Amino acid sequence: MNPTERVDCRLFPDSSANDEITRTKMLDSAMYSKDSLPKLTRGLFAVPCLFALWVASVSTVRAEDWPQWRGPRSDGSWRAPQLPERWPEAGPRVVWRRPIGGGYSGIAVVGNRVYTQDRPKEPADRERIWCGDLSTGETIWTYDYAAPYGMLDYGKGPRGTPTLHDGRIYTVGAVGHVHCLDAASGKLLWSHDLVGKQGAKLPTWGFSCSPVVHGDLVIVHAGLPKGCYVAYDRRSGEERWRGDDDPLGYGTPILIAHAGRTMLVGWTPEHILALDPDTGTVHWKVPYKVTYGVSIATPIARDGIVLVAGYWEGAKAIQVGTQPTDAKLLWEENRYLRGLMSQPLYRDGHVYLLEKQHGLVCAELATGKVLWTDKNQLTPRDRNPQANLVWLGDTNRIIALNASGELILASLSPAGYEERSRTKFIGETWAHPAFADRFIIARDDQEIVCGELAPAAK
Repeated sequence: MNPTERVDCRLFPDSSANDEITRTKMLDSAMYSKDSLPKLTRGLFAVPCLFALWVASVSTVRAEDWPQWRGPRSDGSWRAPQLPERWPEAGPRVVWRRPIGGGYSGIAVVGNRVYTQDRPKEPADRERIWCGDLSTGETIWTYDYAAPYGMLDYGKGPRGTPTLHDGRIYTVGAVGHVHCLDAASGKLLWSHDLVGKQGAKLPTWGFSCSPVVHGDLVIVHAGLPKGCYVAYDRRSGEERWRGDDDPLGYGTPILIAHAGRTMLVGWTPEHILALDPDTGTVHWKVPYKVTYGVSIATPIARDGIVLVAGYWEGAKAIQVGTQPTDAKLLWEENRYLRGLMSQPLYRDGHVYLLEKQHGLVCAELATGKVLWTDKNQLTPRDRNPQANLVWLGDTNRIIALNASGELILASLSPAGYEERSRTKFIGETWAHPAFADRFIIARDDQEIVCGELAPAAK
């Protein structure tokens, strides 16, 4: 370990962990004081009658974890417990809240552990990986490392969401640091400095991708020489392949199953492309040059169609054929389907995406035909609109956290947008929350908050 790096372990007993851990007496006074320890806030306890009615109206079982970017399947879907039709008047009960450093990094949850990345104010020029207790918000461990931002635009902190797999956590920092840590203890297992040691060029708004695990590999949108994407052995950190030579963008690639094979599908500032995730061999590339290199939103792939959406050049749909190299442009649209940061959702032949000018838009995936817009109901029209959209199981209901920090229950269908409930939950944020068990865990640049979406089963 580099002598300038440190691991701060405050380990609490955790029934979800397989190893024995002990609590230390170390306190990180720079961030956590007695005044910032988790505490119950006002909410449903102030309205016990409403809370009792809410409890009586729903039943719960433990829902899925949220181990990576965009959830268990990386597609914005979550098999949730039964949620209420409307939020209580005071909103979901806040279980705990605690201070956090800046950043847009999303949150991951496995078992009783919560993980994210931030950039603390002190010490300066460092990034931190944080692990906390889902039940209490208590810090379990932190790992921090030197990460000078220089003139990085939007330099509040890391952007990528941690990926949890097989007892390990994989992260990408804003200036190109890749880490693999033991998820239980925070011990460093391996790391790479993409910019400082491997020749990647730092993009204007920093590294924003999240790691993708495939078998024994962890794949990163790295922007290395002859390695737009790079795969490392997820256990040892040894480089296994580099694929393509496009420049670095901001989006996370996805793994898709099609015609009996698995493909890694990504969107760079130059192309929409597919690679063999085992070797890095490029199967196909379709040109899509984007202004300022802002290939951001994660693609979606359904019914043999890959869809990406960007603000300046609009949406493009790629028809994928039965052969590995078979792909062609199916349709493109640049008036109503100009998505920005938010990943689209898919259901029953239709896509729903957040568009910069018109708001939430519904269109046919096969044709690009627009059926409706919500006229900016979900989230206000803005220079950089953002909303995290998540399907609740196999229903047409969604839960969404918009950039204003409002938590929304709504229904989406080809007939239109129907909002059920809205409540202010957190400050302004672009970070994607996690939904796990019966909780939401969200963050802004000052705090991380856990809210109860459904009561505990009796």
